[in-house]
Amino acid sequence: MLSTISHYFYDPNIKEYANPTAFEKIEKILNCENHLQKNNQILPLVKVITEQQAVEIPLFFANPTVAQWQITLENGSNLQGEVTLEETVLPLPQNLPLGYHTLSINTGNITESCALIVTPEKAFQPKLIKEQKKLWGAFLQLYTLRSNQNWGIGDFSDLKQFLAKIVKQGADFVGLNPIHALFPADPEAASPYSPSSRLWQNIIYIDVNAVEAFQQSEKAQQWFHSPNIQQKLTELRALDYVDYSQVTSLKLQALSLAFEQFSLSSQSEFEAFIQESGESLKIQTTFDALHQWISEQSSEKGGWTTWAEDYQDYHSPTVIEFQQKQAKLIRFYMWLQFLALQQLEECNHFAKSLDMPIGFYRDLAVGVTNNGAETWADKTLFVQDASIGAPPDMLGPNGQSWGLSPMHPHTLQARGYQPFIDLLRANMKHCGALRIDHILGFARMWWVANGESAKDGIYVRYPLEDMLSILALESQRNKCLIIAEALGTVPEGILESLEQKGILAYNIFYFEKEGNGYKPLENYPYQAMTTLSTHDLPTIQGYWKNYDFELGEKYDIYPSKSVLRSLKEERAYDRLNIRTAVENVMALEPNEVGVTIKFTHQLQRYVAHTNSALFGTQPEDWLNMLEPVNIPGTSTEYPNWRRKLSATTKEIFANKDIQTLLDDIHQIRKTL
Repeated sequence: MLSTISHYFYDPNIKEYANPTAFEKIEKILNCENHLQKNNQILPLVKVITEQQAVEIPLFFANPTVAQWQITLENGSNLQGEVTLEETVLPLPQNLPLGYHTLSINTGNITESCALIVTPEKAFQPKLIKEQKKLWGAFLQLYTLRSNQNWGIGDFSDLKQFLAKIVKQGADFVGLNPIHALFPADPEAASPYSPSSRLWQNIIYIDVNAVEAFQQSEKAQQWFHSPNIQQKLTELRALDYVDYSQVTSLKLQALSLAFEQFSLSSQSEFEAFIQESGESLKIQTTFDALHQWISEQSSEKGGWTTWAEDYQDYHSPTVIEFQQKQAKLIRFYMWLQFLALQQLEECNHFAKSLDMPIGFYRDLAVGVTNNGAETWADKTLFVQDASIGAPPDMLGPNGQSWGLSPMHPHTLQARGYQPFIDLLRANMKHCGALRIDHILGFARMWWVANGESAKDGIYVRYPLEDMLSILALESQRNKCLIIAEALGTVPEGILESLEQKGILAYNIFYFEKEGNGYKPLENYPYQAMTTLSTHDLPTIQGYWKNYDFELGEKYDIYPSKSVLRSLKEERAYDRLNIRTAVENVMALEPNEVGVTIKFTHQLQRYVAHTNSALFGTQPEDWLNMLEPVNIPGTSTEYPNWRRKLSATTKEIFANKDIQTLLDDIHQIRKTL
């Protein structure tokens, strides 16, 4: 039971320092009738407990009474009892099984129920992690992979090829960027961290050539082998940056031709997929089909917030009419999701066949865009009057507002956390681990009211313990290791909470400072993954050359010259300390003529000595590349999420220097 809206503010004294206008706006949003309704329930909204935990549930009787209670277990069996009028709490039976149950109470006049979720003490960990082994692998942006077969963007077949190559070097995992559904009708909206939906896949990663119906279609094959199409594909492969518009256009053309062929074949597996996926699939594919139709009618590329009012709600009569008239187009987009999940599953089976202890890990973005499929269909859950972001820090000195709609914490609880459960299940499919971007959002999120500056946001509280407990339950059920990115302003106690739940933290070497220098690698906590970089940080060469500062100054992301100067001074000091730390372990060449590949490889060898369970390295740094994949604080100013790797997968693993580097990393990790 929540007695006051101030429960949601992470700092109870927030009025003392928050921008008054921003505070009032967020307070009004949280109080909005659309999200927060008066609650006179006897039972709490939801109760999450740990297995074998003795728990009493508080009861809120308006008048003293005698009530019957019943727990309907997940398997359908029931437990029953009575609570007398003198009692204000209901002691739960001990040793309830793990899972999702329902607690009901009947006073004679009123019957109420709430979700009762019993969770394990810890999340799943693979056998080798439990044995304290030191594993390693690569993390990559899937779209950056080059090959002589893809269509100008890395795809699921490229992932299989990468897995096959790196496992020969002894790697234990490969990490991916988010592969959430984006916007086929607006392909330049390419950020994997600004998805339309986190429940479905980005269809651009489908390998068209691997689709059976495409292979069988004479019309599709004739189109594919025509000189014009082959020339376009050759040009797209040669580009250093992904041309999303051209790639998407060609793939949709090809898959449309393949769908004609598929429609002539047996579709029992596809029909079963549609039935199993239910309304969620219908929402996603209706959105994509409608977005395409509207774009063709008016050249309007934006999401639903720019559409005519009749189309701005999934439940409107106009949208229902569209579903009837455009059933074939919607079915086509259902088929694309079917293909994407099939190919993703094949990648997972392939990784398992290679005996990789983890295989590949997926990445869960922190939220969804305010104009995508999820917000379109569920305006009660998602808050449209605010955006998720981050307060000012070294990555974004002006603060950040990401254009992502936050879930309302009260609505989430009122629904028994079902949207969160569905989200976890969708992203734990077909992988060995899940990296959760910005897991600090499980404790509090920086809300920026529409029209306010990102630096004037406010932290809104979320039910951390409940969400971590449900995460542990789904992790165990899906046998999925959890890696939690907890960078930025870290609330007190959250790292300890992650450790207690068996969740791996995410360490960035550059940030692991201790005293006046860098923390010794042997002092890193075991229950963590350590890397040199992320998608928001420069490559090793970029870091050492201050290239990120050069780009940041060019695109005006720093609030003042003095801030930039301070950051450069700190970087110079950090570089000196890094060299000192590395030279205490291994020889480094003099850094007088630029950042050579020898230097970047030596730095990776050094960090591979981390005591952390996992060490992750990226192909950009094997190749000593300069350009970043993303510059925080920019959108269209820089070609974010487009830059490819400088070599094909085949060329990368044929490179003798890279072979030596990966062999060395493998040996280092084995002998620690």
